[in-house]
Amino acid sequence: MATIDELTREHDEVVTLVSHVRGARRDGDIAAMAELARRITAVLVPHTRVEEHGLFPAMALEFPDHIAALEAEHRRVEAVPAEAARGVPADPAWPDRLLEVLALLRDHILKEQDGVFPASPATLSTEQWEAGEAVRAEAGSALSRPAA
Repeated sequence: MATIDELTREHDEVVTLVSHVRGARRDGDIAAMAELARRITAVLVPHTRVEEHGLFPAMALEFPDHIAALEAEHRRVEAVPAEAARGVPADPAWPDRLLEVLALLRDHILKEQDGVFPASPATLSTEQWEAGEAVRAEAGSALSRPAA
């Protein structure tokens, strides 16, 4: 279940980064928030690709509404951090909007960790797992893999 292990590691990294965003907001450091938003995006881009093109298609056969809701949340979560792609967003409401979407992301991660990931071994066939691994190989990861 290397795919699930890597997705979980990415969730852990995002949760850590989110905690740093909260600290930067508390300190009034909007530039740090923007940098952290870019780092979160760097983790989530390949992560979301693996979920949506490797894991979710097979899961959607059995849980279509749940998977559709998770994919919709992906779109919402991607939008606000992406505003920092080229620097600090000019919108003075952006820091608060970022915190709001990161709270959604935290809940989203729990839904995947507590629902999708545990259900996946019973739901996916060997071929579907292999397809997910192929998507991971193509998408890569923002995290370095641990030494064997």
